Amino acid sequence: MTNPTACLLVIGNEVLSGRTQDLNINFLARGLGSIGIPLREVRIIPDIEETIITTLNEVRPRYDHVFTTGGIGPTHDDITSECVAKAFGVPWEAHPEAWEIMAAHYAKTAEGIAAFNPARQRMATMPRGASLIKNAISLAPGFTIGNVHVMAGVPRIMQAMFQTLAPTLEGGPPIVSLAVHSTGAAEGTIAEGLEAIQKRYPALDLGSYPYYRAGGQGVAIVAKGPSAEEAEAAIAEVTALFVSLGAEPVQGEPAPA
Repeated sequence: MTNPTACLLVIGNEVLSGRTQDLNINFLARGLGSIGIPLREVRIIPDIEETIITTLNEVRPRYDHVFTTGGIGPTHDDITSECVAKAFGVPWEAHPEAWEIMAAHYAKTAEGIAAFNPARQRMATMPRGASLIKNAISLAPGFTIGNVHVMAGVPRIMQAMFQTLAPTLEGGPPIVSLAVHSTGAAEGTIAEGLEAIQKRYPALDLGSYPYYRAGGQGVAIVAKGPSAEEAEAAIAEVTALFVSLGAEPVQGEPAPA
């Protein structure tokens, strides 16, 4: 069975400026991997209409799923939803269910329905045909249209949206990740042998990651793929490679510095 693939668009000037550190990539990569949808590409783009539309239309035919984070709040720079509508060539309009939910909520507040002001109405306005991604944290939902899943940039809200969305996604075999490392080994020493192992397991991603500790430098090798048997076999060969080069292998990732 072939695993479906995914791309993530991180949308926001605040990420590109360094003001906000993105915490969503790691969460989504791990979450998607666990349901057998490997994240193959991540792009970080600004809140610029042309860039969002062009990028979205470039990646959505190439991947089974495209996820976006950021730009669906109530302020003037939250333009992701409008841009998605333009990318799909459909009207950007009030979503009946989202509008009803939010209007009913604000009608019960001290300000009454007046609290459901134009800024908040933006969060209930979506591309025609979108289906909601509800969540337990925020009143305002994300949405799915076609193979594009539009979610919040705030990590806690995005994670809640993904927990709602994940059971609806058809994945493949979960992506297995196994590792072995050795302090004292170096990438330049193992490169030739590692390349030969990778060629024997083309369905795996065999990654090499150098690290530096007080005890010296080392390198960790991580095997990722849908087959646990192949990942185990590849790591066994890497372990033997370390031994043949006089390095002491240790199963798993190295401890954090």
